[in-house]
Amino acid sequence: MKIHNKLFLILFSFTFSVIAGLVVLIQWSIGQGVIDFVNAKEVKALEPLVVQFAKQYEQTPSWERVVGNGESFRKRVESQLENSQFLPRPQEGPGPRGRMMRRPPPDHIRLEEDRRPPPENIAHYALLDENKQRVVGRYLSDLKYITTPIIVNDKIVGYLAVSKRDSLVDGYELDFLQQQTNYLWFIALAAVLLTLMVTFLLSRHLVSPVKQIANGMHRLTQGNYETKLTLERKDELGQLSEDFNTLAFTLAKDEQVRKRWLANISHELRTPMSILLGELEAMLLGIREPNAKNISSANDEALHLKRLIDDLHMLNSAELGGMHYTMQPTDMALLLNTIEQKYQVLLEQHNIKIYLLNSAKHITVQADKTRLLQLLDNILMNAVHYAQCTTISLTANNISIKGQTYLELIIEDNGVGVEQSHLSHLFEYLYRVDSSRNRQEGGSGLGLSICQHIVKGHKGEIAAEKASLGGLAIIIRLPTI
Repeated sequence: MKIHNKLFLILFSFTFSVIAGLVVLIQWSIGQGVIDFVNAKEVKALEPLVVQFAKQYEQTPSWERVVGNGESFRKRVESQLENSQFLPRPQEGPGPRGRMMRRPPPDHIRLEEDRRPPPENIAHYALLDENKQRVVGRYLSDLKYITTPIIVNDKIVGYLAVSKRDSLVDGYELDFLQQQTNYLWFIALAAVLLTLMVTFLLSRHLVSPVKQIANGMHRLTQGNYETKLTLERKDELGQLSEDFNTLAFTLAKDEQVRKRWLANISHELRTPMSILLGELEAMLLGIREPNAKNISSANDEALHLKRLIDDLHMLNSAELGGMHYTMQPTDMALLLNTIEQKYQVLLEQHNIKIYLLNSAKHITVQADKTRLLQLLDNILMNAVHYAQCTTISLTANNISIKGQTYLELIIEDNGVGVEQSHLSHLFEYLYRVDSSRNRQEGGSGLGLSICQHIVKGHKGEIAAEKASLGGLAIIIRLPTI
């Protein structure tokens, strides 16, 4: 079953059950209220009789003398209710609202003191003493009675008991109850129809965007990454559609990166391989002599190919989580001094001066020392080979971001620099800014990508910016202990 149908059935069934339950409950409540009203009305009609009993008892404090026998008590009750709706008519004729009334058989209204269960819906009357013991009338244990106290000189001397009616058989109250019942079921029917319409619209309103998202996901699985949803909603489904669009954009971007990666890597591998095969074939055909110079040239291409393959293997290991780190507390001041001494001679050979500005003394980070040396080696070698600089500055600062302390390393040069449009792409695989970064100088275009993986492995951040010296600045932030 489709989700639209399931949601519709669930909402409609629940709402229908609530409406039906409310109708039944309201109908029962109204019925009980009307019955209680009729019982109270009957007790009210007998209040003058209670007053008469009180006056007579005050003059003659004996119930036998006041009420006499059961027949006398019955006649006095009937006399009091003679013009009310509670006493059955003595003969057939038009009743209230034109209804025919039939007098029940005598044994239905006689108040003699037998214990036979009375007919349903017929009221029974009894006189009780101050201890609620029957004096005269019908007082049965299986019936509920409403008792009205008879008070003489602020003292209760007896009670007039009237049995409660459990239902209505005739009268204006019954007409009212039937009318209210009809109204209730009419309202319930209208509510059910309204619920049917609202439930259908609501289920469609909720399921329609889900269908669009499902169709969009299906198109994504088919490789159509240009799919975009346009759901103008402010709820969770609207947020889901925005996340879907972000996912589609990311997949499209990743697909472009993958295609560019395949094109670049095939080109990078093809070039040294073609040169190597060409030189070997020339020597085999006798075009070039197999001397040390020619063999060395072929060996250089083989070494370049090997470095490229090694870098690809390292990147692949990093992507798969195979680049292992041996983390231990590392004093960065000592590490930076080691870097300065290590590259001092090499940089002098290229007429480059290095300046170490370490303002972060006694800073310790949890790091793999070998990987950090590899990280700084890649960045410094990029500056040596590609920047065409004369000065390299290595600055270390201690900064705090959102309560977390970081070691910030800024490596910048005064070389040719990189255009602003290229800065965000420097850490992509095989990305080259211009032809000055050529293969003959030994670069594979993967060094900065490896640097990014090393920094992420240390839970840090790396970025490229325009240097204050005019060239390129690489900024590294590593969390401190």
